[in-house]
Amino acid sequence: MVAPYDDAPAITQAGYAHPEVLVSTDWVEEHKNDPGVRIVESDEDVLLYDLGHVPGAVKIDWHTDLNDPVIRDYIGREGFEELMRAKGIANDTTVVFYGDKHNWWACYAFWVFKLFGHPDVRIMNGGRQKWIDEGRELSREVPEYPATNYQASERKDAPIRAFRDDVLAHIGSGRPLVDVRSPAEYTGELLHMADYPQEGALRGGHIPGAANIPWARAVREDGTFKSAGELRAIYEQENGLHPGEEIVAYCRIGERSSHTWFVLTYLLGYPNVRNYDGSWTEWGNLVRVPIEK
Repeated sequence: MVAPYDDAPAITQAGYAHPEVLVSTDWVEEHKNDPGVRIVESDEDVLLYDLGHVPGAVKIDWHTDLNDPVIRDYIGREGFEELMRAKGIANDTTVVFYGDKHNWWACYAFWVFKLFGHPDVRIMNGGRQKWIDEGRELSREVPEYPATNYQASERKDAPIRAFRDDVLAHIGSGRPLVDVRSPAEYTGELLHMADYPQEGALRGGHIPGAANIPWARAVREDGTFKSAGELRAIYEQENGLHPGEEIVAYCRIGERSSHTWFVLTYLLGYPNVRNYDGSWTEWGNLVRVPIEK
């Protein structure tokens, strides 16, 4: 049974193509104990959940839960089934993600869930910090839910995931790329965001032809998404993107670009956006691929 959609004016009147994928903190407060809803926290700082989380929320660790432990790839069908069953998520469960960093990793986890075709995945607008700023309850209790018999499809990468050969072909055809990193990373001045270790790639710069549209431009100071009109002004009027184009977004390891993928795909309704999760830690280490600064 599909959980009710959020009818808050801030969501329904923002002009989004798919407002059903967003819920407010009020909605989460009201529905967090619904048996058909599972609230999931996914953070960059994996210790935050233990310090306090939305009551009833489970934790999914982007690194240990979603990634293959040996090769650089995501878990397969069997691993995803095991994870879902352990978290008490059934095929018809409404999964609501939230997290730190204005929902970077929440959008990343959302994207991975869509690789496996989970039908009802949503994002709590504003993320963890908005919940805290509103003075809402935090819990340290780790809930336990009955195991389910989740049945996953084989992971389908092609519709929403790009690999390096896809990006090379994308460059050759002159189709648009969006580099969502900071301007200093885009120009090659930095290999990572400021205040992070400057490591992970041997070369700095950006993929030729990519437009630099930092992911954070899509959100307000409180972490909520800007309206569709404001987003179109950024992506279309300022940077010339068009819904009919095939677009590839990238960052450093795919988490920030999954945020932009979410914005373009669900808030603006672009049908052909892929996330290049290899991103700069792959491209900046490849031999003889083109780089611009």
